[in-house]
Amino acid sequence: MPEANLDDVCVDTIRTLAIDAVEKAQSGHPGAPMALAPVAYTLWQDFLRYDPADPTWPNRDRFVLSAGHASMLLYGLLHLAGVSSGRGDNRPSVSLDDIKQFRQLDSRTPGHPESHITPGVETTTGPLGQGCGNSVGMAMASRWKAARYNKPGATLFDYDVYVICSDGDLMEGVSCEAASLAGHLKLSNLCWIYDANTITIEGKTDLAFDENVAKRFESYGWNILRVADANDRPAIAKALEAFKAEVDKPTLIVVTSVIGYGAPKKQGTSKAHSDPLGAEEIKGAKALYGWPDEPTFRVPDGVYGHFQGGIGKRGAALNKAWQETLASLRTSDAAHGEAVESFLSGKLPAGWDADLPVFPTDAKGLATRESSGKVLNAIAAKVPWLIGGSADLAPSNKTKLEFEGAGTLSAADPGGRNIHFGVREHAMGAIVNGLVLSGLRGYGATFLVFSDYMRPAIRLSALSEIPVFHVFTHDSIGVGEDGPTHQPVEQILALRAIPNHVTLRPADANEVTEAYRVVMGLTDKSASLILSRQGLPTLDRSVYAPASGVAKGAYVLADAEGAAPKVILIGTGSEIRLCVEVYEKLKAEGVAARVVSMPSWDLFEAQDQAYRDSVLPPRITARVVVEQGTAIGWDRYAGPTGTILAMHGFGASAPLKDLLVKFGFTAEAVYKAARAQLEPKV
Repeated sequence: MPEANLDDVCVDTIRTLAIDAVEKAQSGHPGAPMALAPVAYTLWQDFLRYDPADPTWPNRDRFVLSAGHASMLLYGLLHLAGVSSGRGDNRPSVSLDDIKQFRQLDSRTPGHPESHITPGVETTTGPLGQGCGNSVGMAMASRWKAARYNKPGATLFDYDVYVICSDGDLMEGVSCEAASLAGHLKLSNLCWIYDANTITIEGKTDLAFDENVAKRFESYGWNILRVADANDRPAIAKALEAFKAEVDKPTLIVVTSVIGYGAPKKQGTSKAHSDPLGAEEIKGAKALYGWPDEPTFRVPDGVYGHFQGGIGKRGAALNKAWQETLASLRTSDAAHGEAVESFLSGKLPAGWDADLPVFPTDAKGLATRESSGKVLNAIAAKVPWLIGGSADLAPSNKTKLEFEGAGTLSAADPGGRNIHFGVREHAMGAIVNGLVLSGLRGYGATFLVFSDYMRPAIRLSALSEIPVFHVFTHDSIGVGEDGPTHQPVEQILALRAIPNHVTLRPADANEVTEAYRVVMGLTDKSASLILSRQGLPTLDRSVYAPASGVAKGAYVLADAEGAAPKVILIGTGSEIRLCVEVYEKLKAEGVAARVVSMPSWDLFEAQDQAYRDSVLPPRITARVVVEQGTAIGWDRYAGPTGTILAMHGFGASAPLKDLLVKFGFTAEAVYKAARAQLEPKV
């Protein structure tokens, strides 16, 4: 078969695999894969620097399908390009049998791409706009690694990031935030391919969307290119070449497509976007491609070999040259080569926690945001690839890295380690996910109440099993005069509710140190640190239990001497000081009491039953829980007869001391509740 015809056959193979997979599953979106097959094929076959035999090659170009509903487009490419499972596993990332199991239980081809399930999928996409945000983090990471690890004559990192996005992606606010920052940083290694098909689930986009997207992106500082027909592969190639030549701006390629191209009678309708085509339309589409009705899931002779002669051959040669560059660097500059290898290992450097601060006893103490800043700086000085920043709140979040050489990441200095995200919380979450997916340890920071703006990205980090962490300060009504709009009540519970996400609310400076020790040790979970604005006493650890108990989520901080406790006081964060004060008062009165510090439900629930029972013995039902957040969920620890001192509504605008009295967070209120718990139950 002539090579030009093989290109057409490859494109139509991508299309028909999508058609057949969606039809067999009776679920999915065939329209976008059908329309975009020529675009994606041209990118993969002729431009993408990617080695299918080594899908984790560090300098590979990244391909992000932000329009995750078009997942069969990506699965078809992974299969036909012969992408392996990687890391010594030569099995295919996506086999033909996997495609036949599209959207079925435990398959490698879920409804939307998931990076922890399918090798070769760079990021978990689904909620529209998230992949766009991830891609900005990936492009930042590429430039950061280049600035830190490239040497004259030894280029280790110069990869580009390509995104296919839809009308829906560009309606979502997260993509707007991310695009604005990308333009500011002049990320010329970033290319978004915008599938302008004017269709969403409800119908034509003019129901709700008629702006000039190109003009908007031009105002962000992007290079705008246009392809009038998604089937025009030479025009697509020309646009991609123009992107490669751009040195000062990210690029948006606006591609006009007809969704469900090749589906008779239904072209341009939302049915081809969101539903199986049905037998009649499938027959018509395949006839248009010159494709037989049977067999389904057909891959014609020559298709696999053609991909191997394109992306496969190019990627293998580039990977080989890269490996040779790395080997040469090891010889010419052993110290730098070792630094690169340390980064590529994905492990924390030896001695990363050698200088973590131990805070002296201090009745006045520190806000946990303050101690967090000290611990974060100590870690970052030892972990060169720990980078991050705040959504315009670094002075309040105390997240600035202040040691020599930290620098600020900018267009002029892409290797800086302090990132200014601007007031863009949602994009910050998605961008940090992209940084971590690129091998960095990334973090973001803001006030806890604004975690609501970030929740989709936080949820996806947990789903993706990546060790992102966020620093959330101003964790309670301790915000004071700013009032209820800024006083988080339900946000801690919302974070605790996310599966595979560790939420930690430390009670003093030394618990902060131990919380960071936990967070940095995570490899397949995301995390949130919940920190105070106000000063908290640094406990005397010669009197109270070591803060190392944080690692188990909850621990006995103070206990009855020589007797079983009669009442257990349970708290987190700033409320532990109240529990300790009441404990000391009860002790002076001869009452056996216990204080349990519970910075993390997640970690505590991961302990075995014996440990949990040792901290909270089932037979001791007299319990008081204290936390300046919602009471929901605390009943599991308070028990059916325990008392929960918590928030039952929003806060108020007033000085903190007045709020503590109004909402009952005083030693007197805790003492009264403890005494009531000690009364005989009738």
